[in-house]
Amino acid sequence: MKLIVGSPGTWSSMALRVSQCVFAAASVCAMVTTFGYSNTTQPSQLLSYMSTALFLQFIWSLGLACVDIFCIIRNKKDLHNPFIVTVIVIGDSIMTILVFAGASASASVTVLFTRDMNICRVYWRLACSQFALSTVLAFIVCSLDAASSFSGFWLLVSFF
Repeated sequence: MKLIVGSPGTWSSMALRVSQCVFAAASVCAMVTTFGYSNTTQPSQLLSYMSTALFLQFIWSLGLACVDIFCIIRNKKDLHNPFIVTVIVIGDSIMTILVFAGASASASVTVLFTRDMNICRVYWRLACSQFALSTVLAFIVCSLDAASSFSGFWLLVSFF
């Protein structure tokens, strides 16, 4: 059994998953609680895409964190099975791409609002700082998910 940091069923994997859950929930909460989030304009739909991707990331990470907690604390089961690791690596890769696309789209909308069109100065009730905070948190989630994906991929390659 290879001991790789962040591999499924280890304390580091559980820490990565819990961190992903916390940052994804914080990002969604920061985005959804802002004034002007529920507008039906095109930029708002891009922000909505990021919230949806982060919600899916939250569910995925929460499920894998529960599996890690169960394997570590309850029954000391080894998750270093090639099939299980392949499913986790594919899921992490898909979630990384979804969250990165959503965070990039939201970053472009935030830059559009704050720098290009100065919408934040005209509509002072629009919480552009919360949009920026949510985007930064989404990029943190993306980097944590990429770390999980790379450690799983490293473990998968070590099987062969």
